[in-house]
Amino acid sequence: MSDVKILISTGGGDPSNYVRAVRLTGGDPDPVYLPAPAAGGYAGLILAGGEDMDPALFGQPNRGSRGIDLARDRAELALLSAFLEAGKPVLGICRGLQVANVWAGGDLIQDLGEGLNPFHQRQGDAVHPVRAVPGSRLERLYGTLFPVNSNHHQAAGRLGQGLQVTARSESGVVEGMEHGSLPLMCVQFHPERMMGELARPDTVNGEALFADFIMRCASR
Repeated sequence: MSDVKILISTGGGDPSNYVRAVRLTGGDPDPVYLPAPAAGGYAGLILAGGEDMDPALFGQPNRGSRGIDLARDRAELALLSAFLEAGKPVLGICRGLQVANVWAGGDLIQDLGEGLNPFHQRQGDAVHPVRAVPGSRLERLYGTLFPVNSNHHQAAGRLGQGLQVTARSESGVVEGMEHGSLPLMCVQFHPERMMGELARPDTVNGEALFADFIMRCASR
């Protein structure tokens, strides 16, 4: 068994896609709902997808946020602090990107609206191209322009301190972020649903992103 133990913070639902993705790329996954805010015993952290954050955490009234789980919000904000203070890599996926932006002092677009939602959320995953920033980790993994899946109606708004956009959709929605000095990388899409038995011909393979994350966790 791999000794690269990865904590997966979940929303309490089925974590099997994340578990398979971590195992496929050489990690030892531990999916937990409301894990304690400590990094001990783990090589890295994945903030999994899920429902919306409480907008009060970024100073807004509710303008379309749904499925709020304040206990999860608080647990994951504390987890981010613990892992990044310990210098351990964090991968935020979909909701995880949004949690990271709020953690850094940014805010969220609570609903993309009728004009953009059909391109980012529909029955099953929506598929659309994203454009990576030259020199970013995403650009090194997948090139400048590549297709991904999406299933979200919210997005990062004002960026938090230290965060840099690494990819956007053609309409300008933030699809990737990295921190300038901390081992934090986030994507708005779902790489765990684009690899292994879930690999699809109309998107890139998410395995490269997970393999890069596990490698960084192992080499720390």
